Amino acid sequence: MANEISMRDWIAENAKSAAEPSIVRFDAAAKIADLQSAVERVIKGKSETVKFALVTLFAGGHLLIEDVPGIGKTTLSNALARALDLAIQRIQFTSDLLPSDVLGLSIYNQRSGDFEWKPGPIFSNIVLADEINRATPKTQSALLEAMAEEQVTVEGVSRRLPHPFMVIATQNPAEHHGTYPLPESQLDRFMLRLHMGYPSLEDERAILRDREAIDPLESIEPVLTQADVKNLQASVKRVRVDDALVDYLLAIVEGTRHSDALELGISPRGSLMLFRSAQALALVEGREYCIADDIKRLVIPCFAHRVIVNTRASGLKNRTREAEQALQEILKNTAVPL
Repeated sequence: MANEISMRDWIAENAKSAAEPSIVRFDAAAKIADLQSAVERVIKGKSETVKFALVTLFAGGHLLIEDVPGIGKTTLSNALARALDLAIQRIQFTSDLLPSDVLGLSIYNQRSGDFEWKPGPIFSNIVLADEINRATPKTQSALLEAMAEEQVTVEGVSRRLPHPFMVIATQNPAEHHGTYPLPESQLDRFMLRLHMGYPSLEDERAILRDREAIDPLESIEPVLTQADVKNLQASVKRVRVDDALVDYLLAIVEGTRHSDALELGISPRGSLMLFRSAQALALVEGREYCIADDIKRLVIPCFAHRVIVNTRASGLKNRTREAEQALQEILKNTAVPL
């Protein structure tokens, strides 16, 4: 019980937003609806996926989209990026990509006789890391400090990244040729992991028809400004979360640490990620308070990539499915507050 209380205090302390400047009032619901509508003009039949991408943005997190090639991972990332009036850089991860290709480096200027700093594409509001698991672990690790602290340290000098800052990474399943599985330390930096899945026949028909003459991606105009995004991110921290819901969240976290099906449970960082994303989901759906369903809907995308399945208790070959099944079982056995 003592551990649960300290965890509750830890979440409350990290969720505080006192000392923040007052928020400029504007119609958040209309802004969010316009943004979601703009993205869904390109991404057909994936309303929940689009909504969770917005949740990650407004919660100040990073997003990992995992699925087979050609399913729309990069298209979703580009559609979201185009709908935001933010600086955007795309990095195509390959096996020969170097950390300096991501972070930047100092180049000697023969005319001045000095070394000049040339920032890499990581210095942007939104960084699309396409097929991130095709790069070597050394290059993948170049993102760790940036994703955790919004800064990079190169040649002994730390440099702040623009704010807001978000990494949207796509990856193919690890069983495909030429991929390097992301280590647990890097997976833990992503707030949510989403799977696109194949579209329905009707949605795929609409995709084909929409692209007969032009690509609808080209017609997307910015819906939110940088000030709007900052405003919404500050608003997320003011969404109310009842103590009973914090206890419910912690009970789920505790369940992952004692499950026979899992070798590694959820860390305090994972707890805070679920807490913050639940606040963002409430905001996206037009509420100033969280409900238990916010937490339940986010457990799988927020936790499944953070846990490690116990191979001795495992009966399936698909580790992702095993992790999701273990979390579903924990959800089933955790009492929902009334």
